[in-house]
Amino acid sequence: MTPFTTLTGIAAPMPLVNIDTDMIIPKQFLKTIQRSGLGKNLFDEMRYTQDGAEIPGFVLNQPAYRHAEILIAGDNFGCGSSREHAPWALLDFGIRCVISTSFADIFYNNCFKNGILPIVLPQDVVDVLMADAQKGANARVTVDLAAQTVTTSDGQSFAFDLDSHRKHCLLNGLDDIGLTLEKAAAIDSYEAKATMTRPWV
Repeated sequence: MTPFTTLTGIAAPMPLVNIDTDMIIPKQFLKTIQRSGLGKNLFDEMRYTQDGAEIPGFVLNQPAYRHAEILIAGDNFGCGSSREHAPWALLDFGIRCVISTSFADIFYNNCFKNGILPIVLPQDVVDVLMADAQKGANARVTVDLAAQTVTTSDGQSFAFDLDSHRKHCLLNGLDDIGLTLEKAAAIDSYEAKATMTRPWV
């Protein structure tokens, strides 16, 4: 998993509440078990018409936000079904950070397992970030995970809270497998001892 340290990028404003996982990646795209390739269908029903043409008004279809890496969203982002394809699609598009006032629990946890940083901030701070994002591609937002701050294009900085274990995992690019491999020496030692004491196993 790619470590998350400091990210400076375009923030796309999406001031909708209750954006659920079916809106993020509709059910017809859940047949794959591959984590790549889903970015083109991110927010599919909002991005495209039924015949596949782009909807110009949708934020990620606008030239300023086609390469957004940060999403500023409304309350209760990621609600609905527990599909892990939702963070897969966001990451494949290029989104590494989502900022909202609240997230659905399962989506929130799935983000960390896939290298996406979900940040919870108060509504008044999200409003400031949303307004900053609406300035377009020249307004770059900086997310510093080590310092736990989000800084707007004009230098306003806001602190956010994060569990220390999740912070460690993101900073070091550790998913569940990576966490296990950190204990590889202890696991090897245990297996060697077990082989000697219980050779029949």
